[in-house]
Amino acid sequence: MNDEREYYAFTWPGKREAMLEAGRPTDKVLRPCVSESVNFGTTENLYIEGDNLEVLKVLQRSYMRKVKMIYIDPPYNTGHDFIYSDTFRQSESESREAFGLFGDEDGARNFTMRNYRENTRANPRYHSDWCSMIYPRLKAASTLLSDDGVIFVSIDDNEVANLRKICDEIFGEDNFRNQIIIRRGAKSVQAQFDTWDKLGNDFEYIMFYTKNQTYRFPKQLRPIDQPKAGSWNNHWRGTDRPTMRYELFGITPPSGQWRWSENRSCIAIENYKRMLSELSTDTPTQEEIDEWYIRQEDAPDLLRLSAQGTPEHYIPPTATTLLNSSWMDLVIGSSSEINTLFGVKVFDTPKLIAPIKRMLAFTDPDSIILDFFAGSSTTAHAVMSLNASDGGRRKFIMIQLPEPCPPDSEAAKAGYSTIAEIGRERIRRAGQNLTGDTGFRALRLDTPNFRDVFTLPEELTQDMLDSFTDNIKPERSDLDLLFQAAADLGLPLSLPYRAEKVSGFTVHIYGTNELAACFGEDITEEVIRYIAGLKPSQAVFRDSCFDGVCSRINLEQIFRYYAPESDIRIL
Repeated sequence: MNDEREYYAFTWPGKREAMLEAGRPTDKVLRPCVSESVNFGTTENLYIEGDNLEVLKVLQRSYMRKVKMIYIDPPYNTGHDFIYSDTFRQSESESREAFGLFGDEDGARNFTMRNYRENTRANPRYHSDWCSMIYPRLKAASTLLSDDGVIFVSIDDNEVANLRKICDEIFGEDNFRNQIIIRRGAKSVQAQFDTWDKLGNDFEYIMFYTKNQTYRFPKQLRPIDQPKAGSWNNHWRGTDRPTMRYELFGITPPSGQWRWSENRSCIAIENYKRMLSELSTDTPTQEEIDEWYIRQEDAPDLLRLSAQGTPEHYIPPTATTLLNSSWMDLVIGSSSEINTLFGVKVFDTPKLIAPIKRMLAFTDPDSIILDFFAGSSTTAHAVMSLNASDGGRRKFIMIQLPEPCPPDSEAAKAGYSTIAEIGRERIRRAGQNLTGDTGFRALRLDTPNFRDVFTLPEELTQDMLDSFTDNIKPERSDLDLLFQAAADLGLPLSLPYRAEKVSGFTVHIYGTNELAACFGEDITEEVIRYIAGLKPSQAVFRDSCFDGVCSRINLEQIFRYYAPESDIRIL
């Protein structure tokens, strides 16, 4: 007899490696690109260029459990639009080549797709490769979601079943909320034929999960085409709650229940009597009732006895209805918005801001919003637009691979070499017509700021000793070191930044008093005293800032006197 127990499991070739990759650490860093930013020193928004899996790992310390909403529009795996990394682990030179990493302050780079390819249907691991791509990214992103966080994922028929199973595994089946359907343009390449093999499809899906199964989001409404006048509804309902059966207008129901508590119902009856008195009539028209109700400041309940002799309560006039999982009143994608901004079609499949603004209604007005398949930056546009209309202070984090635009595309002809360039430019253009924080701090994924100076003892020579005095790569700037320090310390990468000149040295001040740094060589005691006087939580210096042991001791003594609570870090 076979004692092996069978159990349900969702798996695919490559899942084990995908699971390992989700937890594998990264040594990559995020380098600031001031020239590509808007309001670099003050904005709270981030635009990050690079492989999204690596970037999500870099963000772990700074944003773990701080993101309120994630929206992503990943590749749908249609057989031609999916860029996939063949290998997770690469050398530094391979990483630089694969990710288009830059070597100067302005971000000049030469991107190559050597480590990426289309996932065509001819691939025997067509679905498996897609699952191996999306799994570690969702797993890494899940750690960034706050306890009351929500995630929305756009998808179509190609991978909706696999996405649902992966999300169930990562977020938990109990955290599944809805599989939303939303309208898209109906297309059918079979229209020219008399016989078809399937019907055209005019909708796609948005998978909706929460981080915590006990979390409840605010009631959501959507507008309706034709506003409804007020009406009246039977006050009795069939659910059987004996405590909700009491006398109203001399009627006590033998079964079922009244809709409201006795106290609420009695107050509603008195409100109706007050309305009749103020209108000076016992038979008001529905229009008169609606106009009276709209004039009230406290939205009172109304309850009366109908002409048929049954209690009925008032349903106020409305221009909205309860939101459900059918969002067919909205279109998910169109080129109209982005074409208006650019004047040409620079992006083939842009999303519209209206559906994302509806998702944002599930969040607080000061939430952090993450999109790690940023594309044309529709999510950033939606965040800025909603902030401008309701005064919110939502912050966005956009992550986008520098995927090249095809040479013959309208985007390339317009001068945009990558999708990331289009995304940044869309934010700039959209922000010109909006109020609030419409800037963004541009960052780019790169290899470590420090050179690998590890050498086996038997390989060490006297001539190599000089190279060990400074292990920071020569092309890296002070700002690169500052932002790596901020990330290592778990500080948000969107804190205010300013630089001040003290005795000819640049002092970098990050946040209010979170971090202060100076990376100049042989800094003076005046500079040290100035930084200590700021009383930063963290003070960061390079080893080359000091000319010997005595100056290091002097540093410690100054901070011990002026800023004893500050921590000192030496790079």
